[in-house]
Amino acid sequence: RGSYRFLTNYNFVKKSKSNVAHHYDISDDIYELFLDSQRQYSCAYFKDENDSLETAQNNKIDHIIKKLNLKPNQRVLDIGSGWGSLALEIAKKSQCEVVGITLSENQFEYSKKKVKDMNLENQVEFRLMDYRQMNEKFDKIVSVGMFEHVGRKFYKKYFEQVSNLLSDDGVALIHTIGSVNPPRDPQPWITKYIFPGGYTPSLSELADPIEKSGLAISDLEILRLHYSHTLRHWKERFLSKKDKILEMSGENFFRMWEFYLTGCEMAFKWGDQVVFQFQLTKKINSLPITRDYIY
Repeated sequence: RGSYRFLTNYNFVKKSKSNVAHHYDISDDIYELFLDSQRQYSCAYFKDENDSLETAQNNKIDHIIKKLNLKPNQRVLDIGSGWGSLALEIAKKSQCEVVGITLSENQFEYSKKKVKDMNLENQVEFRLMDYRQMNEKFDKIVSVGMFEHVGRKFYKKYFEQVSNLLSDDGVALIHTIGSVNPPRDPQPWITKYIFPGGYTPSLSELADPIEKSGLAISDLEILRLHYSHTLRHWKERFLSKKDKILEMSGENFFRMWEFYLTGCEMAFKWGDQVVFQFQLTKKINSLPITRDYIY
């Protein structure tokens, strides 16, 4: 067991790129069918459980923007920038400069095109690169739905690198799926078919590398049930496009993803899965002393 656990979580730079390709470089058209219009493939934020998926995903972006406490002209790094919507929204709403990095060629090409279309080239830049290859400073760092791919062996490296890239009075916001249970093995079916190298950490596995990296947890929010609502929306949209998906990717793919979306929805509804939002700083006075700036 121990050695299996060790091997499945060894995400070296080259391996990380192929793991990401396995999941995100399936046809973009598939994602188009079940994600919101901004293609956010991560947990939304439901102020009301009847919120539409679009509303809840916008809520999520706004919530994160507030937690970053952005000021005009600051430099922001988005680690694992996906299809670019978070980086672009930050730029639009805060007059900051944003660099987004991804390992997915599909996402990179799509994001670059969006920057052009939205005329934000002077504010936003996307790069196809691994977070471990960077060496510059940012006022703010954000990472949503990327930490799940880091792999346990690299938690220490990950937080050390966030610390290296963050300016002395900077703020980082790391949004990741987590578990309320003690550490255990990755779910074998998900590892094999959906997310090779993926893993959802327990809080105990993250506190230690964060503390050792020179970062301090300035705020921690646990989003409960938000992901089960998000997945319910994705699943309903996915099932409603069944004919199209069968045509594009066949029955095996359809059944596999139906099982994945439904299984994950239930894990967040009845099981141990939650979302952690870690706000991290280097200094004790980098943020206001109450949460009023968020709410």
